[in-house]
Amino acid sequence: MEATKVRTESGELKQFISFSVGEEEYGLELLRVKEVIRIREITWLPKAPSFVKGIINLRGDVIPIIDLRDKFGLAAKDNTAMTRVIVVEVEGRLMGMVVDSASQVVRIPADQIDPPPPVLGGFSQEFITGVGKLDDKLIILLNTDAILTIDEMQALSTLDRAATETAPAGAAV
Repeated sequence: MEATKVRTESGELKQFISFSVGEEEYGLELLRVKEVIRIREITWLPKAPSFVKGIINLRGDVIPIIDLRDKFGLAAKDNTAMTRVIVVEVEGRLMGMVVDSASQVVRIPADQIDPPPPVLGGFSQEFITGVGKLDDKLIILLNTDAILTIDEMQALSTLDRAATETAPAGAAV
């Protein structure tokens, strides 16, 4: 896990962006997060897996949008004023993840990060790099590269290539 590191007198701090999906709080390595944006109109893609909500045009880049509620097996929820899209880079390409809310950058001392427990709410341990302890709460630290399987990444590549090839020139995708 290569989070942004800050040295302090008491040891190393790792920086994460914290966000919520359902009742849980999660963290992603700050260096992997390109930006956090408000939810916007998403162009639906036919034949996409259910957790792929579609694509958006972000300053000229067409990026797929993944709904983490769906990916994590949670019930769908209407978007609110707090709903955000966290744009991350995965294997050299941008991808957006819809989350219920994004809070802040948190700094967790390295000695307060434990390895993932053997069973964590049914999530695959592949998704989780650790559990951070911050004050009286736990933050589940996600592995950005493992949120999607290799097959899912290949399917996304095929879907957004098809979407950009079929879109008329100058169209808002």
